[in-house]
Amino acid sequence: MVTSNYKFLESELMDVVRQFPGAEELLIDHSTEARGEKIFNSFFIDGVEKSREDERDGEEEKTALKRYSKLFLYEILSEKYQKRLPWGSVTGIRPTRLAYTEEERGRDFHPLFERLRVSPENIELVGKVLENQRGIREKREGNVDFYVSLPFCPSKCEYCSFITAPIFATRKYLPAYLSALEREISAAKGQIGRLRSIYIGGGTPFALEVEELERVLFAVSQIATEGVEYTVEAGRPDVFSREKLDLCQKYGVTRICINAQSFSDRTLEAIGRKHTRAQLYEAFEMSRDYPFSVNCDLIAGLKGESFAEFSKSVEEAIALSPDNITVHTLCLKKGARLKEERLFGAGKPAVKPLEDGELSEMIAFSRKALTAAGYVPYYLYRQKYMAGSHENVGWTKPGKACIYNVDVMEETTDNLAVGANAISKKVFLQENRIERVASPKDIPTYLEKVEKVIEEKKRYF
Repeated sequence: MVTSNYKFLESELMDVVRQFPGAEELLIDHSTEARGEKIFNSFFIDGVEKSREDERDGEEEKTALKRYSKLFLYEILSEKYQKRLPWGSVTGIRPTRLAYTEEERGRDFHPLFERLRVSPENIELVGKVLENQRGIREKREGNVDFYVSLPFCPSKCEYCSFITAPIFATRKYLPAYLSALEREISAAKGQIGRLRSIYIGGGTPFALEVEELERVLFAVSQIATEGVEYTVEAGRPDVFSREKLDLCQKYGVTRICINAQSFSDRTLEAIGRKHTRAQLYEAFEMSRDYPFSVNCDLIAGLKGESFAEFSKSVEEAIALSPDNITVHTLCLKKGARLKEERLFGAGKPAVKPLEDGELSEMIAFSRKALTAAGYVPYYLYRQKYMAGSHENVGWTKPGKACIYNVDVMEETTDNLAVGANAISKKVFLQENRIERVASPKDIPTYLEKVEKVIEEKKRYF
């Protein structure tokens, strides 16, 4: 538990605490203040007080209070638990935003990241991501990405915290859901400025039947512009079919995602997947007959998966030669069955987490192997509760980066999103702020309130 004389800092400091197993049991009392160009911090932890001053580096006061409070707490806990974290005291979702802010001030971001104790490997990674976003990332008023949420899946994976449920349990809502989507998409026609990309995600969009999927694709075709990047997160190979791929080609889709997660049959079964490694190969082979760019997702740290199994999955993904490979680190949020297992032993014995060293080896291997195969990192982001305090990284063949991923992660572009649990974002570049409009998470509530959601978006778009 953390208490501070600034309430807004309590959650920020807890983000640091959560990264050290056992630290959440500590009673931490904090106070801070700005003294001219210095920031004074004092922590009282388990009867011991530690204080120090940090020199401000041109930051505004609120930013400096947050930055140096977190840094000091990180260093105290790092010493106490004899543990260094790959991102040091940086806990935000988008480390690249911090780097861009420094660049916009005319400064090299390296000194700040070094001061915040980010590892040399991750400082280098951030630099490469910024380099590979040149010519893609664009801060321009009126740019819009369009997102369609289809929260239906063949089954729910054990690590998943999304609102998705097995489609057999939610199919009763599908006719009404498709009608609601059509109304939202139609209303969006007059709200879209300069369209950068379209992304249909989930869930697993290919979990829909051919006729259902065509209703969505036809509705989106009313706003699509020729030549725009257009992604469908096809998802799992057990719902792939040539008819669905034919539809995607007919309606101008340019990119699909095959969410492998692992090429180990043992792992796929353990996480609740209903497909096999062989079916993954069949999906890739089927996709070769179409002009789509293909992304393949992998996850490091899956239930019981060894370094050898993960590294083999990386090698198999590379051998299949998709245009993009995204390497995620396992993240367990509230609502994920695997998180409940680990916390409460619900139904099954708790799963022993990977050792930090083994997970770090997985991440290091993926970076080395993908770089050797000619892929470059082009976006990264972090989440709370990520195993080992690592990150998710999108890798691409040169010239094949996904515009939507860059826009969403860097938050430089408006995002008009439709469907349940869709979060629209209006970016005010001149004011350096973002307004969000969130649709209801669960499908029945979304269906009940869809007209209100449409009206609310009109105020922003």
